[in-house]
Amino acid sequence: MENILLILLIAAGAWFWWDSMNARERAVAMAAQACQQINVQLLDQTVSLESIKPTRNDEGRVVLRRIYGFEYSIERVERRKGRAILRGQRLEQMQLDHDDGTTIEQY
Repeated sequence: MENILLILLIAAGAWFWWDSMNARERAVAMAAQACQQINVQLLDQTVSLESIKPTRNDEGRVVLRRIYGFEYSIERVERRKGRAILRGQRLEQMQLDHDDGTTIEQY
């Protein structure tokens, strides 16, 4: 019985790691796309997980809502912050900070 519990625990940990890596890759890709659209440079080494918590998706299933923070550069001089918010593996919202406030794109 202990072996089965250990195997389930290892499998759950492996799934969480795999799911987190896929979510981060998606966040980096979507942040890069958003930065490309406004002609700024994504500083992709700055993409990091800021928050993770359970929530429900549109079908009512429990998924993880992750907020990834990143920085981007305007003309390689000024750094700004942004956030990619994923619900499960789906991009829910992209936020880009600028002088006039924060631009929020809903998906």
